[in-house]
Amino acid sequence: MARKRKQPDQTPTDSAAAVERPKRTLLGWKDKPEERPSSPAAAPSTTATPFFRNKEKTLVTCSRRITYRYRHLMLNIVSLLPHCKKDSKVESKQSKGATLNELVELKSCSSCLFFECRKQKDLYMWISKCPDGPSVKFLVNAVHTMEELKLTGNHLKGSRPLLTFSSNFDKDAHWKLLKEMITQVFGTPKDHRKAKPYYDHVFVFSIVDDHIWFRNYQISVPHLETDKLVKGALDKMTLVEVGPRFCLNPIKIFGGSFGGPTLYENPFYISPNQIRALEKRKKAGKYAKKVKAKTRRKMHEQSNPLEPDEFAGMWKE
Repeated sequence: MARKRKQPDQTPTDSAAAVERPKRTLLGWKDKPEERPSSPAAAPSTTATPFFRNKEKTLVTCSRRITYRYRHLMLNIVSLLPHCKKDSKVESKQSKGATLNELVELKSCSSCLFFECRKQKDLYMWISKCPDGPSVKFLVNAVHTMEELKLTGNHLKGSRPLLTFSSNFDKDAHWKLLKEMITQVFGTPKDHRKAKPYYDHVFVFSIVDDHIWFRNYQISVPHLETDKLVKGALDKMTLVEVGPRFCLNPIKIFGGSFGGPTLYENPFYISPNQIRALEKRKKAGKYAKKVKAKTRRKMHEQSNPLEPDEFAGMWKE
């Protein structure tokens, strides 16, 4: 009967230790070992520069008790930004900053668009870079949603927008800061998984009377032309408005996220409460004038009584 061959000892020694295999992820190697050149001549002369990849994501949410028109505006903006994420409503209190920063961190986002509705009349929009800031508070006016406008423009959902700004943004420091924040929040990152790799609409931000006006236009190409237009045919392209429309009145710019030191305060800002109070005083002023006139008439009648009529007794008889 054959004997069983003795197996050699398989315990690894220090010299023959197995090299640990690096972990691989969907985006490439994780902790990949550096390749050392075999000879000095094979070493590269210059070091490779790190590749920047834009991973900007925006969280879009609103406060409770928001009206339907403002909710529709928020949903229109969500449909225009393929790199955004929605979340449930947040209670509009003093602690909303800490709550929103925590939500942004849980959603793996870097920016936040927060629509805050007060008294079911006024809409405020916060643009914040989380968690370190800065942040801006706007008053939203002249709101027109896509459902109200019913414009003829139509662009593909998820396509990347072109951002255009008026020349006024380069005048003052606070406009430059707002331009950079709007570019980061509204600009769709390249090669985003939900974005289409081409442009077919334009976001227009223009400053008129210290307000930022927003418009969205479709880039319309004539159907008679081929897919790839020559340079001479670029003038045949037209812009067709899609919507929505709104106007942003900047109130304050803060150094932190949803608070912190005030970097800029708009000196021309008047709150809607003050405007409504002035209108109420004007209406109340008409009634006060009538009361004063009636009081003056009574005082005049008392100071200037009428003389007794000599024919008054004759009519009684």
